[in-house]
Amino acid sequence: MTEAGHRPTNLRDLRHSGWVSKSVKQELRDNFLRMLAAGEELFPGIVGYENTVVPEINIALLAGHDMLFLGEKGQGKSRLMRSLVRFLDEAIPYIDIPDAPLHDDPYRPISGVCRRFIANTPEDQVPIGWWRREDRYAERLAPGTKFADIIGEIDPAKLAGGVSMSTEEALHFGLIPRLHRGIFAMNELPELDELVQVGLFNILEERDVQIRGYPVKFDIDVLILFSANPSTYNRSGKVIPQLKDRIGSVIHTHYPLERDGGIQIFVQEAGLDLDGEFPLVVPYFMKEIIEEITIAARRSKYIDHQSGVSARFSIANYRTMAASARQRGARLGEKPAVPRISDLGHLYSSSLGKLELDLMSSHQLSERQVLDAVIAEAIKTVFEQYVDRHGLDEIAAIFGEGVKIEVGDQLPSEAYLARLEHVPPAWEKAFEVNASSHPAMRASCVEFVLAGLYATDRISRSQQFGKIRYET
Repeated sequence: MTEAGHRPTNLRDLRHSGWVSKSVKQELRDNFLRMLAAGEELFPGIVGYENTVVPEINIALLAGHDMLFLGEKGQGKSRLMRSLVRFLDEAIPYIDIPDAPLHDDPYRPISGVCRRFIANTPEDQVPIGWWRREDRYAERLAPGTKFADIIGEIDPAKLAGGVSMSTEEALHFGLIPRLHRGIFAMNELPELDELVQVGLFNILEERDVQIRGYPVKFDIDVLILFSANPSTYNRSGKVIPQLKDRIGSVIHTHYPLERDGGIQIFVQEAGLDLDGEFPLVVPYFMKEIIEEITIAARRSKYIDHQSGVSARFSIANYRTMAASARQRGARLGEKPAVPRISDLGHLYSSSLGKLELDLMSSHQLSERQVLDAVIAEAIKTVFEQYVDRHGLDEIAAIFGEGVKIEVGDQLPSEAYLARLEHVPPAWEKAFEVNASSHPAMRASCVEFVLAGLYATDRISRSQQFGKIRYET
């Protein structure tokens, strides 16, 4: 590719530069193969799909297929589609004249305006512009999308000027024709109006457009991507069979197969700065609980499985937990602040609305009650894994002697140590879950063990005015 500072500015210089015209799919294939052979990272930031989804995308790119990304919400479908932009050239040349409706290939223009201009203009006077990689991608959400939005419409102003309705010049082009030589993505395909689906079928089949019954023959060069949820895509009548049949590859996405993968995703996507004036240190067991809450929600019988539970659920909850801890750090002067189980009491704000209840199973439960049950199950799951590792049962015996411990998200960390000073030998086991002598980290360990003992029915709990009391 010609360097940005030395790019040709007219057609004659472009020919002398050695630039080669390619279809968008050939361009993607060539750049993909070059990066693959060089050992470059192909999909940076994509976690957990290395052995499942990514190989299927690779094959589809090499096959020159239009693609459908099929999966539940929050599985990175849109991100995967946008990631294909990196396989485009940094910039490509186009005929840069005012009336050109498209970014026409200088060697193979498809619009009448550009064809006539080139036929009647010396090559050194044909201006060449350069279309940047990031501008060659556009996506649209299906609900509310009209035919004119993505295909085109007759322009009344041009008809009033005397242009014939049956000619190209009478048209106002939609997104897809204007993305000639680029990538177009349609999100939530099953929600697209059937008339628009027919228009897409024409483009996939014939690579032309038909507007109000007037066929406009264009050799449109575009990679078309779709996304859909299986529950709607597989429902009869939502997507016309002819359109389904023309989609080259179906790429099935999925939620993280391992908890650690989910943690890696939400930490990456949350983008939290844990340093600064009020720093945070997040114990790994708290990250495990955040992701386990999402996993428990996905398998809960009270939550609609067809809708799914997005990765955004974990991201939002992680941010909320961190925000609660940082508020405590600023208010009490604790540096660093460390998230605790009591910080999870604020997850209602980031969770409610992201869960769609199964109306058949949850008709007697509120959304809050379902979330409480999901959080309790998550704490229990993570705690039992730590019990197996550290043997925390002996701590539960302390409560048989009448010990009561009060915790809360605004309680200073030193207060926890004061409450435990009478039983230090047993509590040393609790601190093994995250070895540290820092009071804030120890307070977090204490709450984790207490919540785990409660979740496994070893002790009882009462709550009042934002404080939680654990006892026998």
